[in-house]
Amino acid sequence: MLIVGLTGSIGMGKSTVAGLLRARGVPVFDADAEVHRLYAAEAAPLIEKAFPGTTSAGQVDRARLAAALAKDEGQFRKLEEIVHPLVHDAEQRFLNDAQRSGTAVAVLEIPLLLEVGRNEHVDVVVVVSAPAHHQRARVLERPGMTDDRLDALLARQLPDAEKRLRADFVVDTGGTFADTEAQVDAILTALKSKPAHAFVRDWQLP
Repeated sequence: MLIVGLTGSIGMGKSTVAGLLRARGVPVFDADAEVHRLYAAEAAPLIEKAFPGTTSAGQVDRARLAAALAKDEGQFRKLEEIVHPLVHDAEQRFLNDAQRSGTAVAVLEIPLLLEVGRNEHVDVVVVVSAPAHHQRARVLERPGMTDDRLDALLARQLPDAEKRLRADFVVDTGGTFADTEAQVDAILTALKSKPAHAFVRDWQLP
């Protein structure tokens, strides 16, 4: 089974590309969605212990957590040490389920794939990209988003140009939806000839 890492900076269109892959029968694990689930479940008491006062009714209050993190950039590492192992376990279960079902290609959608070195544990890296003006316009349409907040988010991510250089494939979502579809279909065709090593090396459960 070939493992694809799907990534890209905020506002580039990862969710659109993930949706196109799912529509073509490719299973996709959404790391962001798993974090949201964890914040309302098993991660909440762990985060409350590390960051007192950041939960409410047994769930992480994202605004309170963001405020706690804003006080000290080093606190992000503490949060990652709590959340990342839980996400990894969920990814491993997802990939082993996909392997048992006979899936040829499985996708891990991880926004910070390159930033945290997760590209070493996939066979192929697909970066979703778009012109900077498209990206900024898309993100600023989100509720509560401001230019300053967007700039702070981008500062924690690799520049788009560097991500493109490190990609095996790039999907440019700056054009029409049909253009994006065509790029996804071309990549799926190209993946058929790619060697698969990551699952057995890094993910297979005993």
